[in-house]
Amino acid sequence: MPELPEVETIAKALREGGRGQASIVGARVASVEVRWRPAIVTPQPAIWAARLIDATLRDVWRRGKYLVMDWGEAGYLLVHLRMSGDLVVLPPNQPLPKHTRWLLRFADGRALAFDNPRKFGRTWLVDDPEAVVGHLGPEPLDASLTPDDFFRRLQQHRRQIKPLLMTQTFLAGLGNIYTDEALHRAGIHPQTRAHCLSRAEAERLLAAIRAVLQEGLEANGASIDWMYRGGGFQNAFRAYHRAGEPCYTCGTPIVRTIVGQRSTFFCPQCQPLKTC
Repeated sequence: MPELPEVETIAKALREGGRGQASIVGARVASVEVRWRPAIVTPQPAIWAARLIDATLRDVWRRGKYLVMDWGEAGYLLVHLRMSGDLVVLPPNQPLPKHTRWLLRFADGRALAFDNPRKFGRTWLVDDPEAVVGHLGPEPLDASLTPDDFFRRLQQHRRQIKPLLMTQTFLAGLGNIYTDEALHRAGIHPQTRAHCLSRAEAERLLAAIRAVLQEGLEANGASIDWMYRGGGFQNAFRAYHRAGEPCYTCGTPIVRTIVGQRSTFFCPQCQPLKTC
């Protein structure tokens, strides 16, 4: 599933240009095609399409793992890519992606396709983005999340640290990849209970989260499956998908286990399990 760096890379490309495409800010919708109705959560697909006709895109940004597109009076279009979704800008007369679920054709001849092979991605058109993203926790890169705040939040939970970090109401944007990488960098076992972490460990963990996310952003995210996004952070993995390979820090083989029903990769030497 695309995580914070991957979604931010897509948002930036739509807003400023990138990934081989020009910015679509300022583009006006000339026509709309809905090819798979369940991709649209609200409103009804016919209303969704009618509202977007003649709308002009004002801005694009990210909140957590959601893309947020400001279409002015038409409302805010929010997209959650889930497992395999992508937003693809097409030049005039280019064939559509095979798994296009909806399509916005622009007056300048270009188009925006929601390519969603596994059909898990979803879309909302709302008057207020908070109706969709209001439940999310703080952004991990936001300076307003201080080490003291982060430590206090951890102390309120007895859950294992990895599932907690991936809970979007606790912290927005982290998934399997960057959680494993951050825990490895911080030297924290993924099954350590959150409330067992010391103030120093919490500060180290927050710094590690921010470091791996920043590195992911600089690499345009990670490309680890058949849904290639053009990112390169997979070449810098120190734990994720490295089971049996030596830890770059100590040489101990990386272990794969299941934590919170998710494949998890860690170094048993550098990340000892802590109890309290």
